[in-house]
Amino acid sequence: RLQAPATGLSTGQQQRLCLARALAVEPEVLLCDEATSALDPISAQGIEEQLCSIKVETTIVMVTHALRQARRLADHVIFLWMGELVETGSAVQFFGAPRDERSQAYLAGDIG
Repeated sequence: RLQAPATGLSTGQQQRLCLARALAVEPEVLLCDEATSALDPISAQGIEEQLCSIKVETTIVMVTHALRQARRLADHVIFLWMGELVETGSAVQFFGAPRDERSQAYLAGDIG
């Protein structure tokens, strides 16, 4: 299927293709917006493993609503709420003891 147009691929296949193309040029910074949103759990796990393996030499900026994924992958968290920067800090600090009440409410599932 190498000659097939990307529009003929499933959403998950398109997502994996985009990531493969982005990684092929060995970027210094990789921007990911919901990088695994269209993938099944096994495929998503494979992408997460790959991102973990490259984050030593590549800066990864990831936008996600998947808190469990963010907890697994992040070293640093920036939490935005309604366009406002609410909190920033290490992932350990943010997920373990968030300082702002909006962060606490979001992590508890009370808002968002």
